[in-house]
Amino acid sequence: MSFPPAILTDEVLREAVAQLGRREPRFASVVDRHGSPSLRAMPQGLGSLLQIVTEQFLSLQAAHAIWVRVQSRLKPCTPDKILACSQDDFLRLGLSQAKARHFHGIATVLREQPGFLETVAGLEDEAARKMLLMLPGVGPWTAEVYLLSALLRADAWPAGDLALRASAADLFGLGGLPGLRDMARIGGPFAPWRAVAARLLWAHYRGLKGLAQAGQPVPAPSSQD
Repeated sequence: MSFPPAILTDEVLREAVAQLGRREPRFASVVDRHGSPSLRAMPQGLGSLLQIVTEQFLSLQAAHAIWVRVQSRLKPCTPDKILACSQDDFLRLGLSQAKARHFHGIATVLREQPGFLETVAGLEDEAARKMLLMLPGVGPWTAEVYLLSALLRADAWPAGDLALRASAADLFGLGGLPGLRDMARIGGPFAPWRAVAARLLWAHYRGLKGLAQAGQPVPAPSSQD
């Protein structure tokens, strides 16, 4: 399969993992130790985007605790429901002041443009990325994680993710934590499967931290947005 589809499926993911394992033996060793990673698919839409915004700069555990409270308050997660929740309410739920503003900003855009995220889903990667970056509080990490996790794009590469960088430093024997340019260079040979390489690196990170691989969840514990 020389030209993979833009969207990952379970079958395509398995083929991509096999290809990357042949290309990079250290990826094969990750699969040998931890099994093949899963898609870790999130539903497309506003709720997933806000969950990713919540995860910015936080540990996985802290972000999860906050998101559980926020999600319970926002059911159903609609722009009107978000705008009906004051910024002080969001602060009490655990969001930072900046993230509370971003929630309102995103909700305002999506109320005015109800088809915004549906349009994003139909675009090629670069155009989708640029459109996501137009939203308040959405930086490169958030856009890439949404492309990877919700839109299941095969070549998304959240280079600023701290877990991804730490994992790459260990797996590839680097002298220190790689920067963004280093991560672009590291990811280059894995195109057009960089989202699969990210899943393998996250699986390696879980192994380093002694986190369970059950169900093959992929962490996004912190970001550089």
